[in-house]
Amino acid sequence: MGYQMKVIIELKLYATLQPYQPANAARYAVEAGTSIEKIVETLNIPTDQVKLLFCNGVKCDLGTLLRDGDRIGLFPPVGGG
Repeated sequence: MGYQMKVIIELKLYATLQPYQPANAARYAVEAGTSIEKIVETLNIPTDQVKLLFCNGVKCDLGTLLRDGDRIGLFPPVGGG
């Protein structure tokens, strides 16, 4: 009964987060019900470096739980003048 189903998401990391993007980001497999926060931890991304999060084009947060086919975009804080 302890079997967890895998889901496939698309993961995109932008700007200074891009070095953390895994090679298989276009078809990234995670356990069903995994949060975005867990992915950030798994990829060793400092959470203070993730400022904007989008799931399927809608702003979300680290607690968002992932479903099969979700498209996730993570952006760092944006600086400018």
